[in-house]
Amino acid sequence: MDFLDIHTHHTAQKKGVTGIQSLSLTSDIFLAMPKKKPISIGLHPWYASIDQLEIQLKYLAVLAKQPNVKLIGECGLDKLRGESLENQIHILEQQIVIAEKLNKPLILHCVKCFSELIEIKKRLKVKVPMIIHGFNKNNELGAQLLAQGFLLSFGTAILKENSGPAKLIQHTDHFFLETDDSETSIEEIYQAAANLKKCSIDELKALIFANWKKLNLFKSY
Repeated sequence: MDFLDIHTHHTAQKKGVTGIQSLSLTSDIFLAMPKKKPISIGLHPWYASIDQLEIQLKYLAVLAKQPNVKLIGECGLDKLRGESLENQIHILEQQIVIAEKLNKPLILHCVKCFSELIEIKKRLKVKVPMIIHGFNKNNELGAQLLAQGFLLSFGTAILKENSGPAKLIQHTDHFFLETDDSETSIEEIYQAAANLKKCSIDELKALIFANWKKLNLFKSY
């Protein structure tokens, strides 16, 4: 069974690793859309433009139909960078519409906007899974998000002793693992997670595989 990496910006994939490569929808990506490996695609809040939103959404709606596009995103909210929060919320909501229409999960970037994200999920009654990638906040916030129906993906933060993710992962089985843009390998992240959960690598692989399977991330393409 492979090591499964739900969110990575690395293009190369090692033998024994299955990763979902994250692509941001920009003007130069249309010529290089992979069709034979799992990817996610969306309007990242750092790069999305309200002025270009109409054309970007048209491209996204078409490209997201590809069978190898497993997730919509990363998209989300960021109070420190990008358009105004009002514009970011509008851009995210439009991507939620696409995700719901295609029945594909969302992979979310969130910086200092968790209350807004919870409000959007409740108000829109979002049915597709909403995965917060690279969660690195405290244990209490993580538990609150899980209680609200969000899913969490952990990266290198679990390598830090007593971090929120390191504490949280010991008490939940509803999570994913990722490398994002880190040079830390997914194998190292799995080992840290297995140590925290006091289980074997094979047991952890089976758990993560089951979580992927629930999201239909293994459909043929």
